[in-house]
Amino acid sequence: MSTEANKQLVRDTWGAVTNGDPEGFMARLADDVTWTFFGSHRFAGTIRGKEELISKLFAPLGEVLAEGIKVHIDSLTAEDDRVVIEARGEARTKDGRPYNNSYCIVVTVRDGKVAHVREYLDSELVTAVFGR
Repeated sequence: MSTEANKQLVRDTWGAVTNGDPEGFMARLADDVTWTFFGSHRFAGTIRGKEELISKLFAPLGEVLAEGIKVHIDSLTAEDDRVVIEARGEARTKDGRPYNNSYCIVVTVRDGKVAHVREYLDSELVTAVFGR
């Protein structure tokens, strides 16, 4: 795929998150997707595959957040099979606290799907909202 096609895939993938379309999001991921969170928080480490992504990330997010996360992409940079996203998240917890994180996400595209994700975010904010 071209770098423009890869950027559009990333826009569409994170757009599905913003629009509350989990099926659309998951359809854009490779079955063997890996998602690595850097930092020191409860999600830090590497998640492997869609099922683990659902159980180890999306289920805990759903337990705490009222309506998911809206992702506002500030910039996309692409080279070869990689797309780098700088973005801001906007969400509220079920008890009304804001969860507005900042992200740098490095995506590797393979065969028209998101294959690898490396995500950098505010670890202290994750811990304050989701616990250890």
